[in-house]
Amino acid sequence: MIATLLDEVRARLADAPRERLGELQEGRRVLGIPRPPRIVPRGTAWHLGVLLLTDDAVLATGDIVRSRAEVRRGFAAESQRRRAELAAAAARGGVPEGETVHIEWHPIDLTALGERSTPLAVRGGEVLVRWSAAGGFLPLERYLDERVELLRHPPERA
Repeated sequence: MIATLLDEVRARLADAPRERLGELQEGRRVLGIPRPPRIVPRGTAWHLGVLLLTDDAVLATGDIVRSRAEVRRGFAAESQRRRAELAAAAARGGVPEGETVHIEWHPIDLTALGERSTPLAVRGGEVLVRWSAAGGFLPLERYLDERVELLRHPPERA
């Protein structure tokens, strides 16, 4: 049932834009000098809220970073510094400036939905998605319909 639903969604999204998937790799040492980390490409996916849909898998969304060149600046918070480091790592990994890349995503095992903490769950025989940490569950089919519509027809100036 879930596989059929996801295949239908993939067909509806065939011409919709995808976003990059990446993996943070710590820099290697060259002649004993550490190189800065970079985000290396790991494919593309359709971004559907808390889910990332690839040609053959469903992933839980992790962090989203917009690539930009590294610049020196002061930061009011350590979290800002970390985001800037990740944005620079994306640029070093070859992500064009201004493009987004998803990192720290993880695959969802559709055969074990009740056994692990993922955005998807099965209750009463129905597949549900938790669309936010504080939010409740929503039927997966309805959630995907809304997300596909938003991706194919984004709101003006979005």
